[in-house]
Amino acid sequence: MRADLELVQQVKEGDQLAYSELVKRHQKVLFRVVLKFCRDMDLAEDVLQESFIKAYQKIHQFEGRSSFKSWLFRIAINTAKNKLRSLRSEQVSIDDVQVSMNAEAESGLLQEAVQKRLTEEIEQLPSKQKTAVLLRVYEDLSFKEIAQIMDCPYDTAKANYRHGLMKLKASMGGDELLSNWLKFNDEEAHIQETNNNKIKYDH
Repeated sequence: MRADLELVQQVKEGDQLAYSELVKRHQKVLFRVVLKFCRDMDLAEDVLQESFIKAYQKIHQFEGRSSFKSWLFRIAINTAKNKLRSLRSEQVSIDDVQVSMNAEAESGLLQEAVQKRLTEEIEQLPSKQKTAVLLRVYEDLSFKEIAQIMDCPYDTAKANYRHGLMKLKASMGGDELLSNWLKFNDEEAHIQETNNNKIKYDH
């Protein structure tokens, strides 16, 4: 399998088939993320299509300072946010969205009603905290990847996640299942940070 950077270079040289390969490689995970922001299937599909068009138009601006996936995520999330701002007056139903937890977070901890309530509470978070929580909890991305997507320092991405998690704990702390789940994710983040620091100091 050709690496993303190799495909990107070929796209810059005019190879449209290389871009088609990039689309196929990333469209599923990108759609999953966009759907969590939009909470509407049709709107998510529009955002996905527009994001890939924008990425193609801006491909020459990609300099490889982050992964192509992170760069693509940033375009998609910003596109989703802009779409939602323009549709702010419309009520988007969350009832038809199936919240898909990552394998570790699933494990029977959240029942359907709790998932729905969690989705509603995440939606109330400030934009940056919401982005960090969604990418960390649902996509299991590292803080480094989240920082690249949000175009912010590592510590800022971590702080947005922690602040968002604290607000969720405060608003839903009375629910034992959710409290355990939030504690689990906070501990996972701490473990990841410890491991990252160990790797950094070992080199």
